[in-house]
Amino acid sequence: MKAGPEKQLADRYFERFAKSGPAVGLEFAGIAEIVEGRAQTATERRREEGQRLQTYLLPGAALMLLDERGRNLSSDDFAGRIGLLRDGGRKALVIAIGGADGHDQSLRDQADLMVSFGAPTWPHQLVRVMLGEQLYRAATILSGHPYHRS
Repeated sequence: MKAGPEKQLADRYFERFAKSGPAVGLEFAGIAEIVEGRAQTATERRREEGQRLQTYLLPGAALMLLDERGRNLSSDDFAGRIGLLRDGGRKALVIAIGGADGHDQSLRDQADLMVSFGAPTWPHQLVRVMLGEQLYRAATILSGHPYHRS
């Protein structure tokens, strides 16, 4: 993600999550960017990107895909789903933002949850900001902090 206001805002929310998450059993391991596929067709690009993402999926990790066809969850439900994964013994959660061509079917089949941030198509930079904010909000919801009521 290029330097600019979107990156600064995303970084701010991920920093807040990194500080507040451990109190409720959520550790922030960082962000990894996967280079967009260079194949000729959308199907091949999705496959390439999916294969690259597989390297981040350690055994036992949960996979959440951000995808326009996913479930549109309230912040409380989003936090609850993360809490259920944590309480179910999942030690890692990989959250993948879909590329320009979406996610490969193999990832969809493997996903523990597919989430949508609404019907519109959002720029990648804004999705990252929204994800950071929702992760921070999830940590505050799970801890009973008043941020969510603001």
